[in-house]
Amino acid sequence: MRVTASGLVMAGLLTAVSACTAADPPQADAPASASAPGAAATAAERAAPASPGASPGTPALTVEQAQAALIGEGDLGVPWTATEGTATWHDELLKAATGEPDCQRLLEALYTDELLGAPAGPRAATALDDGDDAAQLRYQVDASRSADVDRTLAWLRALPRTCAQFTAQTTAAGTETVQVADAGLRDFGDARQGLRITVTAQPSAAADPTALTLDVAVVRIGDDAIVLTAGALGTLPDTTTEQALGIGVQRLAQVRERGRAQA
Repeated sequence: MRVTASGLVMAGLLTAVSACTAADPPQADAPASASAPGAAATAAERAAPASPGASPGTPALTVEQAQAALIGEGDLGVPWTATEGTATWHDELLKAATGEPDCQRLLEALYTDELLGAPAGPRAATALDDGDDAAQLRYQVDASRSADVDRTLAWLRALPRTCAQFTAQTTAAGTETVQVADAGLRDFGDARQGLRITVTAQPSAAADPTALTLDVAVVRIGDDAIVLTAGALGTLPDTTTEQALGIGVQRLAQVRERGRAQA
């Protein structure tokens, strides 16, 4: 099964999407097709100011540094390639509503790719497809305030308790069951939290169930943050998330070191 385009391109993946109410499924636009890490900045990226949240004595992350810290298809190897567009399961399973406010917030964050909300400074993002596993990975580097990131991390840590299992209503796939568990990440960066989310839907009694596996991770390194979301119909390759984070954290550290040397 191939990951297919949804008609909106993911170039830069920088579109901020409004949150939706719990009464209706999110109506946000799908993310646009991501460019390779070395691609030129979009107008939004070029206009973004340096991060005001950087710690005293630490130079603020620039747009160019955020872009240089992205991972690419060559980092993960075959079968990962540059994205062809939004995965078919994105709208079908993540455009959903539930009566549980905290769980609704999670669904909206997954659908809009806005786990951290608006960044304090520059942001760069990219996306990759694994057509063999109907998988898609979105990788983002943000200049953020450490206190803001830590609040998001605290919220994510609570979700395996507050939203361990809940039901949600979709437009395309009927009622779905969502399970949220701690992903048990290694000690990446200064602080981190990962979740393994399983979404199971059965549109009709005659249809086979559809299962989506999502790995979500946020890692803080100083005032910078890495946000990763990787999803697949069925089984997500076990090593994908930690491999991407391991490479990404090291790359961000190298970019930061080069910036200090040039200062």
